[in-house]
Amino acid sequence: MNNDSRGFSPTGLRKMHDVLARHVDSGKIPGLVALVSRGNQTHVETIGTMRHDGGPPMRRDTIFRMASTSKPVTVAAAMILLDECRLRLDDPVQQWLPELADRRVLTRIDAPLDDTVAARRPITVRDVLTSTFGIGMDMTALGTPIMGAIFEQGLTPNLPEPMPEPDEWLRRLGALPLMHQPGERWQYHIGNDLLGVLVARASGQSFETFLAERLFEPLGMKDTGFHVPGDKIDRLPPLYAPDPQTGEFHVWDDAVSGRWAQAPAFAGGGGGLVSTADDYHAYFRMLLNNGIHGSERILSRAAVQLMTTNQLTAEQTAARTAMARENVHISFGQGQHGGWGYGMAVRTYRGDYANIGQFGWDGGSGTSTYADPNEQLTGILLTQVGASVPDSIRAMHDFWTTVYQAIGD
Repeated sequence: MNNDSRGFSPTGLRKMHDVLARHVDSGKIPGLVALVSRGNQTHVETIGTMRHDGGPPMRRDTIFRMASTSKPVTVAAAMILLDECRLRLDDPVQQWLPELADRRVLTRIDAPLDDTVAARRPITVRDVLTSTFGIGMDMTALGTPIMGAIFEQGLTPNLPEPMPEPDEWLRRLGALPLMHQPGERWQYHIGNDLLGVLVARASGQSFETFLAERLFEPLGMKDTGFHVPGDKIDRLPPLYAPDPQTGEFHVWDDAVSGRWAQAPAFAGGGGGLVSTADDYHAYFRMLLNNGIHGSERILSRAAVQLMTTNQLTAEQTAARTAMARENVHISFGQGQHGGWGYGMAVRTYRGDYANIGQFGWDGGSGTSTYADPNEQLTGILLTQVGASVPDSIRAMHDFWTTVYQAIGD
């Protein structure tokens, strides 16, 4: 642990440790890694064990499944292409993704799949970046024909069968009507997976190769990718999905025999990364430094400002806020930030201890990653307990409550 705590009060860091240790001591979270930094000062906590029944202790270099905290990182691939003028925000995507040309749109969200009208305009790069291209995971629409088709076609992760390879995935997506007109409504997740296909087609490289060469290697993110090599698999804990009724631990994904033990057919920008606290710290510090890492510029200042600024209209923001507040029984209170930039939440109101302008996101595998430009603060909390129960989410809330109290001035 780095004990240099300038920028944070020693009392505040002790409180953060005690609160996190309480979550582990409860038996509901086997272990965790927490990292906070402010300016040039970094503090790391490693508490508990890799498995719920004991096993090796958590380490600073433990590798975690990042789930939806992949989104704020993988979106940088598109920003690199925007910086290089290989993508333009308002270009129709059909020049790279012809499967998405000539879209049809449902007449209403619960309509039969053949009850459609023509899209008023093509889908643009901007629509994909802002998750407003027309299809997404809408928890308020469960049970509708379109949501049923999304699940049946394997267009989302976390299903028993893995997602198909990118060309087949896009073919299946292109066979469905849109849920809303392009640019009309913010919807979760699928746009971030689509972004990976767009980057691959526009760059001529696989999404994973582009990210490795243009982002992970320059930032020194040596443990970040879409699978865990065999020589590192001992650093990957099981991912648990406890029973919501009994709290009994069930392994959702094993390390050696699980999904991340080999390269996937589909490298999902929406939730496919594995990483470590230090790797993610390097990425968010680069954003706080306006796109510069060391002496190398990764992104332009303008790109960083664009992706970390709310992109939603008032109407879109109202719909996103309503979705978050009406689904707290699923999200356990997470997601209530107000705005959305490119691939990440952006806080637009002071609803808890965090400042307006804080950006980042959380993951259903028990991960939370944010940066606050007002405080030059980064916080990362990584656990191996999924959101089938509220335990890891409650730890996130408490982590951020104590992080902001630990600020030393």
